[in-house]
Amino acid sequence: MTATTMSSKRGVLIVVVGPTGSGKSALAVELAKHLRAPIISTDSRQVFRGMPIGTAQPTAEELAAAKHYFIADREVEDDFNCGKFEVEALALLDKLFAESDYVVAVGGSGLYVQALCEGMDDLPDADPAIRESLKQRLANEGLESLVAELRVRDAKYAEEVDICNPARVMRALEVCLSTGRPYSEQRKGTTAERSFNIVKIGTEMPRDVLYDRINRRVDMMVAEGLEAEARAMYPKRHLNALQTVGYRELFDYFDGECTFEEAVELVKRNSRRYAKRQLTWFRRDPHTAWFNPNDIPAILAHIASFKP
Repeated sequence: MTATTMSSKRGVLIVVVGPTGSGKSALAVELAKHLRAPIISTDSRQVFRGMPIGTAQPTAEELAAAKHYFIADREVEDDFNCGKFEVEALALLDKLFAESDYVVAVGGSGLYVQALCEGMDDLPDADPAIRESLKQRLANEGLESLVAELRVRDAKYAEEVDICNPARVMRALEVCLSTGRPYSEQRKGTTAERSFNIVKIGTEMPRDVLYDRINRRVDMMVAEGLEAEARAMYPKRHLNALQTVGYRELFDYFDGECTFEEAVELVKRNSRRYAKRQLTWFRRDPHTAWFNPNDIPAILAHIASFKP
């Protein structure tokens, strides 16, 4: 199968999604090797340098097996978001599809996947007064207070969003407060036209198996030096890039708010909760076909049978 026989569009983007710890990265590398394709990361944190353990960046072997993009290619201080990712990734795909029939995209950041495949929502610009008020509340009351208000104003989005990410919680509240309507009601209902075909693959497994994988992966991260990595990032803990599971819990430990053992257990618990929210987000898309990540023959057969 080639892109030219499928449609007038140029190339096929294989989008691999799923919860944290579900084997997405390993599957993406296997698909890239079979299809002789490069890989684009759709992870909002793997793009930053200095965070290889906590963000589970691809291993040296995986990086050597296929060309990767948006992996550790900018500093944590850099202002990077899903809108900028959309612009850069689309420009990159124009170049990659000139050389390859396939490109694999992989990651668990739902908004980055949405930006790449569908385009970003046309939502109101941030109201400076509202944003400043929310920042003050975040500093004085903590993230939990903002999450509680979001659950009141937009319960639907509160079930989907990464509630450990202050930037996303505050952005949703900004829209709710400035428009008087739930953020989820104002998200785009149309999909931007893309010049390439898209095949979406989801990685799934029984919940108990997934949760065990997550727990064991956290233990492996700790063994590989997660604490030292977090300590190196501690002076920059106010940055948005570091408002994520795996770092916030250890920052609390450094601040004396919990023991190291408690911090590790919180990383495991919050990772499991994040995985649940990721599944809720990705399962909304009826175009995603779900597979065990080890069933490579079935996944390749599904890709080969794709008709635009």
